[in-house]
Amino acid sequence: MVQTVVHLRTVRGASAAVGYSGAHTVIIDRSEKAGGLGIGFSGGELLFLAIGGCYVNDLYRESAKRNIEVESVQASVEGDWGGEPVRAQNVSFSVHVEAKTTREEISDLIKHTDEVAEIPNSLRLGTKVSLSKFEAVSV
Repeated sequence: MVQTVVHLRTVRGASAAVGYSGAHTVIIDRSEKAGGLGIGFSGGELLFLAIGGCYVNDLYRESAKRNIEVESVQASVEGDWGGEPVRAQNVSFSVHVEAKTTREEISDLIKHTDEVAEIPNSLRLGTKVSLSKFEAVSV
């Protein structure tokens, strides 16, 4: 089993955080309206980007297995936030794929990728998330 580890560290005096894994970084923040600096993606936006990003990456992986040359992919992910506790609801995504093959083969590739994409499947099948450790430091 392959393990993925990411880290986050807040910017001192702000709720904005830098998320990193290896040499890659991203800024995570709340909107200014919600009390943040508005300098990065929110957690919800990152969740939706993870869904779309995983699907796009996996589409290229699956197209290579089928010897299909993909020219371009466009994806959009949308959803609502609600409930108690608040969570993503009514999440859906759309995709536009241009490839050097028939429309039927592209359609089959799109549907197949939807069945095997790891992040969408993690959410669909209810991946357990747990708080494994914490430290509380009074300053």
